[in-house]
Amino acid sequence: MKGVITAAALSLVLCDFATANEIKGEAIMKQIEPSALPEADIRSVSPALARFGHEAMTDDLWNRSALSQRDRSIVTIAMLIARNQSGELKHYIEVALNSGVTPAEVSEIITHLAFYSGWPNAMSAVRVTKAIFENRGVTLDALPPVDPSLLPLNQEAEKRRAETVEKNVGSVSPGLVKFTADPLFLDLWQRPALKPRDRSLITVSALIASGQSVQIGYHLNRAMDNGLSAEEAGEIVTQAAFYSGWPAAFTAAPVVGEVLRNRSPAKT
Repeated sequence: MKGVITAAALSLVLCDFATANEIKGEAIMKQIEPSALPEADIRSVSPALARFGHEAMTDDLWNRSALSQRDRSIVTIAMLIARNQSGELKHYIEVALNSGVTPAEVSEIITHLAFYSGWPNAMSAVRVTKAIFENRGVTLDALPPVDPSLLPLNQEAEKRRAETVEKNVGSVSPGLVKFTADPLFLDLWQRPALKPRDRSLITVSALIASGQSVQIGYHLNRAMDNGLSAEEAGEIVTQAAFYSGWPAAFTAAPVVGEVLRNRSPAKT
């Protein structure tokens, strides 16, 4: 009987300990600082900026439920890479890794954005991420293989895409047509290290961040075909306001709105 009581008491202690850790973990996950700079440093230059960062970003933006913290960190690092803002990139890659993004996914995000934000931006991201991986003991075994087995290709969708590209730019830039097919859509987009939804998520985020509004519609439709919700699409624009600036967010908002209206049940 004494053993049963002891076991029960131990179980309660462990349960309380687990609950406390869970609460502590949730509290930690909610405290996303808006910069790698200490708040005191920011306050020494701009007290108002420190207040906005704490109240609007740490206490509000990063706790909004429309995007998971994991997805929000992916959106943020995609925007920073797209804008070549490597000063804050280290901080937010750390946030992403602490929010459930794997080193393999971070690696693949950089690979993907070399195509959508340019090789120089990707190289800047590589420099930052190399130090983070070394510090965390990430080895090549944890990163995506160079030539994996690719995901199945949607032949009909690829046929439509290829025809559209050929029609729009074939007479102007045959090389662009060639490289848009392979390596971009026949290789990069089929790599399994990122789920199609996540690959679309970072593409749309990068396009919004860099003000490429003409391209947003196609890729947002693709993202929603891959599982992105209307609420999540709208929240990417919200995140962009803070990490790419209000003009970028307001430039993207009408394009995103048009896609959402065209896909609403009333339109089908």
